[in-house]
Amino acid sequence: MAMDLPPLSEEDGSGPGSKMTLKKYFVKALHRLQKGPGYTYRELLVWYCDNTNTHGPKRIIREGPKKKAVWFFLTLLFASLVVWQWGILVRSYLSYNVTASLAIGFKSMTFPAVTICSASPFKYSKVKNRLKDVDSLTQAALERLLLSGPQNGTAAPPANATENLNLDLWRKMPLVVIAESEGADPVVIDILGNSSSVSGGLPNFSSATTSDASKFKLAVKLCSKNGTRCAYRNFTSAAQAVTEWYVLQSTSIFSRMSMKEKEEAGYQRNDMILACLYGARPCNFRNFSQLYHPDHGNCYIFNWGMEEKPLISSNPGAEFGLKLILDINQTDYLPFLTSTAGARLMLHEQKSFPFLKDEGIFAMAGTETSIGVMVDELKRLEYPYNDCTVNGSDIDVQNLYENYLEVQAVQEEVKSCANCTSNGTEGSSAKSQFRTMYSIQACLRSCFQRQMVDICQCAHAAFPRPTRADYCNNDDYPDWAYCYSTLRGSLEHRQYCIESCKETCNNTQYKMTISMADWPSEASEDWIFRILSYERDKSETITLNRSGIIKLNIYFQEYNYRTISEAASTTIVWLLSSLGGQFGFWMGGSVLCLIEFGEIIIDFLWITILKLIGWCKGVKQRRAEAPGPETALPTVGRRVEGHTNRAFQEEGAAENPEEEEEEEEACEPGTPPPNYDSLRVSPPDVGDLDSDGEASISEQQRA
Repeated sequence: MAMDLPPLSEEDGSGPGSKMTLKKYFVKALHRLQKGPGYTYRELLVWYCDNTNTHGPKRIIREGPKKKAVWFFLTLLFASLVVWQWGILVRSYLSYNVTASLAIGFKSMTFPAVTICSASPFKYSKVKNRLKDVDSLTQAALERLLLSGPQNGTAAPPANATENLNLDLWRKMPLVVIAESEGADPVVIDILGNSSSVSGGLPNFSSATTSDASKFKLAVKLCSKNGTRCAYRNFTSAAQAVTEWYVLQSTSIFSRMSMKEKEEAGYQRNDMILACLYGARPCNFRNFSQLYHPDHGNCYIFNWGMEEKPLISSNPGAEFGLKLILDINQTDYLPFLTSTAGARLMLHEQKSFPFLKDEGIFAMAGTETSIGVMVDELKRLEYPYNDCTVNGSDIDVQNLYENYLEVQAVQEEVKSCANCTSNGTEGSSAKSQFRTMYSIQACLRSCFQRQMVDICQCAHAAFPRPTRADYCNNDDYPDWAYCYSTLRGSLEHRQYCIESCKETCNNTQYKMTISMADWPSEASEDWIFRILSYERDKSETITLNRSGIIKLNIYFQEYNYRTISEAASTTIVWLLSSLGGQFGFWMGGSVLCLIEFGEIIIDFLWITILKLIGWCKGVKQRRAEAPGPETALPTVGRRVEGHTNRAFQEEGAAENPEEEEEEEEACEPGTPPPNYDSLRVSPPDVGDLDSDGEASISEQQRA
């Protein structure tokens, strides 16, 4: 009968328990760990096959030779099938596929933010003096293009034709005609230069046939490094070429204007918004937030949600929507910059920046435009299911539109207060709360602006300006137009921005159904224009006309909103159930069977470690027992007597008997024999310690 370990005692120094030192206690504890399942791998394998809950291995060791081979083959085959199926399931899970579901709901919805702008960014009367030189050059170029023909194409332009023009501005970015002919190099003709007389004059674009016009190309000549490197932007139409050339020239001019000058030169909200009605509540221009847009000048946003809570619409239909009457005053448009008349309109989420150039629509003057809105909510799963972002914080590109209003105000203060020493003003601190949300358009434009600053050393005026960067202009940065044109046409740089930016995981889209009708009608236009003119400027005469009036109706078409959401097609629960199903079907196993298999692997490794340790100890012992070169080998008799007679000792061996006694007590036997009585022929010997590391019966009797 095994006895428990005697308790440790520090006070009693004479009893048997006091002889159990701490070192011996830990040696016995280590011995329990060293038991292991057996000495050999065969014993381990037989034990596993006999005790596992999996069906196949038991039959391998219990059947006869023939059935044993059959069961071994079937077990190996089905185990291979399980591993193959598991690989397919794990690969399906790691692919992170999603399924989209469509849900239709009915509830009160938040009315979208509505941004309206005029098609022209500025009033021509406000910026006419700044555009005087470029307008004169444009007019002279158009006259030269339209009046040239076979009858006067060879004649040189009059001597006084260009004397009043700013040719320095023209030479930095001229318009040229490229004449192509078979068997000869193309000839580049400057429209306002003297080279036109040498090359036979300019083609008559107004009367040339299709075959003749195909031989000529109108292009904008862009040069850098003092004209040593030039590029030509070709156009198939003279209208496109003149417009693009004018845009580049006006961008350089407007970049020198301060933000305050730009806002004063644009359309003011009290002049543009004549009437407003939201549902049954009247509103006016004060209910609109002002935003300077680089493409459209002063824009006005209704229900932006920056200063007040967003409005809730409780009923569908035109009677419960937003009704506006606008005056765009297209007679004061920039003649060479804005060729489209109307109002630019966009519906978007609250606190998001309106990118009207990409997502906006035009409302035509002299019409009543009704816009029925339907809402689609998109909900995507985050990484690793989709490469999307929640708020843009995980994107390396700095979002220049996030604090657009704040930066815009700070830059204006720096310009207007160059000698100020304060860190900020109340105006800038008030603007700091107006932060716009992340969007893919904001990221792409911010990325392009960063490339523009890094490569061209200046910022384009159509995008927000980064910190410590100046806007491009012809005087300070004469190569900017060439650099900008090259960068915009580079597929490599565009691809870089596309790969750097991500779509938003959650997005709200507004689907619009648009219908238009003439407004006001011929029968009612007299009294409508008379009342609107009086309400605007207290004039008894009609100061408004059909070319500048727009009526808008924006409303929810129905209250059925659609939610398109994604869900993971493979989850961890699905994976575990699928793995267990395959394992149970092919092998009849469960999770406990896998634990048993893991246990046998650990035992296999443990036996291997014990064998390696034993082998290393044997090598060290053989090296220690090997006789030295000067020591005589002991005789056989001395070896036998040394093992049988404890009193026999070699010279120097009995000098310290207490140390040897402690050494014998510390030296416990190695790994005990395996605890498989069914596999043994004779019972195990009883040593100093039994299989549990306790004191043996003989040792108890001696005690």
